[in-house]
Amino acid sequence: MNDSKWTWRAVSLISIAATIILLGGFVYAVKDILYPRGEALLTSLPQQTAAPVSAGEGLKIMALGDSLAKGTGDDTGSGFVKRTVEGLTAEGSKAELIGNMGINGLTTAGLQSKLQQEGVRYALRQSNVILVSIGGNDLFRGSDLLGEGSEGQQIASPDLEIPAEGSSGTGAGAGLSTGAGLPESAEDITPESLLAALPEAAERLNLILERISEINSEAQIFYMGLYNPFGDVSELLVPGNQAVTAWNNAAMDIINTHSNMTLVPTFDLFNRHLDKYLSSDHFHPNGDGYQRISERIVQAVQ
Repeated sequence: MNDSKWTWRAVSLISIAATIILLGGFVYAVKDILYPRGEALLTSLPQQTAAPVSAGEGLKIMALGDSLAKGTGDDTGSGFVKRTVEGLTAEGSKAELIGNMGINGLTTAGLQSKLQQEGVRYALRQSNVILVSIGGNDLFRGSDLLGEGSEGQQIASPDLEIPAEGSSGTGAGAGLSTGAGLPESAEDITPESLLAALPEAAERLNLILERISEINSEAQIFYMGLYNPFGDVSELLVPGNQAVTAWNNAAMDIINTHSNMTLVPTFDLFNRHLDKYLSSDHFHPNGDGYQRISERIVQAVQ
């Protein structure tokens, strides 16, 4: 009788132990499915870049490039960047400016160097809308139209100070609206001379846009197309228009291969309206010109 009793107790203990083992194995299997070790290991690795800002947090805008990005020529200092933020806000979007790194006189080569700076890369990673203006200095300096040559050949350099009205100076903007005071070499400007810098500059533009996309693959990048600021100067109308069109076409070829990039056209805004939209230096937009550009950007972003 006692042997039978101990036998049943042993069987019960074995059954309980087996049940505990089975339950433990089941729990371990579920845990392994829900929390695999491989994923836990990956999340423990240090992150080299910050996570892109999600669109749900609103539009976080970053601008970089040349003097147009900076807003040179706008008496209010807003340029198209601040006007874009204001325009998006007025349309009901939540928008804020992360930073504006526009620099007077910056070329594609200069912007390439800027993208190597950790501060610039950090700001780009915090943004989900990136505005880029670059190329005008490459295109027009290539033919010496921006005053890289002798003093007597300076025309509308974006970084030259314009003499006060009535002074005896021969500054960049003097007389350009009427075509007076042009250097003799202006009559010899051709599309070929204006496009001398295009191949290498376009390649740098390609590398710049790709690099920005690598730094923040989730952001939308908006590149500002070029306009011809010398369209009211007879000697520079045709070569200037052809050169700017060629540049914009090259930029479009680059942008068409990236789903997160958009070209914002400006050529048609200024064509035949330079007197309304250019500042006194006859190169940069005035407040109204920047306003028109910002309206285009707002349309593209939305």
